[in-house]
Amino acid sequence: MTDHVSAGDNAPLWRADVDALAFRLEGHDGLCMVHRHAFRTLLRRYPSPEECAAYFRDHRRAFQAAASAKLVRAGVAVDANFHLTSRDLARAMQN
Repeated sequence: MTDHVSAGDNAPLWRADVDALAFRLEGHDGLCMVHRHAFRTLLRRYPSPEECAAYFRDHRRAFQAAASAKLVRAGVAVDANFHLTSRDLARAMQN
């Protein structure tokens, strides 16, 4: 995996500089990031970047729903980066 996300890229990529998976949500210019600690909570073990990416791919809709909900709930600016927590994701996965 690479360390950077290119503009307009919807594929998730690992950001080693912040130890997080980053992805773009359609219609939002900033990055949505999920730290490895959030994945650790969800997976109940310390995952590798590849395991985080696989979990993202398996639950892409829940990640997108959680990101959309957070944008609205937190009033995130259209070009701002933001983070999802394990709570944000657990909420989306229950729906």
